[in-house]
Amino acid sequence: MSSIYKSKKLLPVFLIPAFAFLIVFLYYPFFENVIDSFRSIKVLGQAETAFNDPWYLNYAEMLKDPVVWTSLKNTLIMIGATIIGQVGMALVLALMVDNVHHGTQFFRTVYFFPIVISATALGLLFNLIFLYDKGMLNQLLEIFGASGLTDWKDPSHAMTTMILPIVWQYVGFYFVIIETGLNNIDSSLYESAMIDGASRWQRVRYISIPLIRNVMCTCMVLGVTGALKVFDLPWTMFPKGMPLKSTFLTGTYMYYQTMEAKNVDYGAALAVLIVVLGLGLSWLTNRVFKNREY
Repeated sequence: MSSIYKSKKLLPVFLIPAFAFLIVFLYYPFFENVIDSFRSIKVLGQAETAFNDPWYLNYAEMLKDPVVWTSLKNTLIMIGATIIGQVGMALVLALMVDNVHHGTQFFRTVYFFPIVISATALGLLFNLIFLYDKGMLNQLLEIFGASGLTDWKDPSHAMTTMILPIVWQYVGFYFVIIETGLNNIDSSLYESAMIDGASRWQRVRYISIPLIRNVMCTCMVLGVTGALKVFDLPWTMFPKGMPLKSTFLTGTYMYYQTMEAKNVDYGAALAVLIVVLGLGLSWLTNRVFKNREY
């Protein structure tokens, strides 16, 4: 029976369909998108026309487009919020739950629950929370004596209003990953440390955190690439980058150009920019938090 599993003759039978699926639905559309970014296409689904003159017109336009720079700045802020707010908070919560002896399953369910909710539904929910007039947050501030109403969607508060729901939604995702990594640490290490007189903080600092470094690296890469692609919740809360196009992210601006502004070729160029940024930032994150063998 074991010889069946050792035989490599059947591997192509299982690998070729998977490769074919990737080529048809991933690699071909991606390379076609790269080519489209050099053509003039104004309507989605329209047959491509001649190449732009010059062929790099869309990329030159990106350098001069102030909204592109705004979306890049907002995306960098989102990446920082992801690393600190999502991954950082998930690490703290996972370490706390790992040291709880009763009710761990309850906390895992509670922290993971926001992931189950549709991002569109969450966007509508937080729109009600942040309403200028009679929104839940402004009502709470009035109860505690705050004078006047705060417009949480004006340019000075808009990014914070958008980031908070996104951070809240995905903390549970990274919590589950980190919690799984902590559960895979051999309990005998903690027992030996306790015998040697190590405090709880020392066990966390010298055993838990070093041994989940590779897990944290994975979370960082997922967080950085996820921040570049985030779309649904920001678009629900701030469609078309309102107010004053100041809340556009790279993902929402790409969608706006493709579907709303009818600049399909420009949207394709923005998609290429997102891929390049994703690859570059993933490489940089791996270099900074590179995996180590223990």
